[in-house]
Amino acid sequence: MSFRHLILLLSFSALLVPVVRAQDLSPDKLRVCADPNNLPYSNRKKMGFENRIAELIAAALGLELEYTWFPQRMGFIRNTLKSWDDEKGRFRCDLVIGVPAGFDISDTTSTYYRSTYVIVVREKGPLGNIKTAADITGLSVDQKQSLRIGAFAPSPSVDWLNTNGLFEQTRFHRVMTGDPDYYPGKIIEDELVPGELDAVVIWGPIAGYFASQNPDAGLRIIPLLSEPGMRFDFAMAMGVRRRENDWKARIEKSLSDNREKILTILHEYQVPLVENKQTVELSDDDD
Repeated sequence: MSFRHLILLLSFSALLVPVVRAQDLSPDKLRVCADPNNLPYSNRKKMGFENRIAELIAAALGLELEYTWFPQRMGFIRNTLKSWDDEKGRFRCDLVIGVPAGFDISDTTSTYYRSTYVIVVREKGPLGNIKTAADITGLSVDQKQSLRIGAFAPSPSVDWLNTNGLFEQTRFHRVMTGDPDYYPGKIIEDELVPGELDAVVIWGPIAGYFASQNPDAGLRIIPLLSEPGMRFDFAMAMGVRRRENDWKARIEKSLSDNREKILTILHEYQVPLVENKQTVELSDDDD
């Protein structure tokens, strides 16, 4: 996961789902819990970067890859990773490819990438000359009031928009709508690209992918750097059940052994990667 998992961590960190029962045997397949319609992460056509990474991990483990599909919304972990199937005598799936490091409702592996929230603007729009977030916050009151911005709530962008006099100009979208056909990237495809919005504040992996899928739109990605009291970058890991230490160790080894290949996949999908607290690496296509 992804963006929605990130919001779950921020908004529902106290939510704990009990483990149904222990599973002592290592899986005979790599069963991945995934959203069937949530690019750039995953879909049924296996076009997402998490699909690609899952294929890499399956090959490293020497296991056949199998998916359990469920929309990423409240109850995703309960209905996938922690859902026991009495008929099959096992959990429905055993690995979530993308969860925030330290996710409260599962155990997590070590971090395998860190990304950040970004601002996406149209180069031919009113913010076409903007290069940094400070350029936006430094606009005059009149310039700010004329903007049309899209963002998600809850998310770290809400405080930034409010602090910098951009809240009233923002059209907020819900992260989880209950519509299985909806995915967060639609805000870029359906509102920013056609010109209904001047800017979108969104999680970096979504921005990078959908900007690359709309090359004629002339979209520019501007990273938001974390500052005291406002955190925009987050580490991402893989999710496993607690107390399945041998299985977790196998996944950790696969991550370590394939780190460079995973980074290559992330670059292919234009994922902005945070190298440190002050530097965000964008692909050449986003410069």
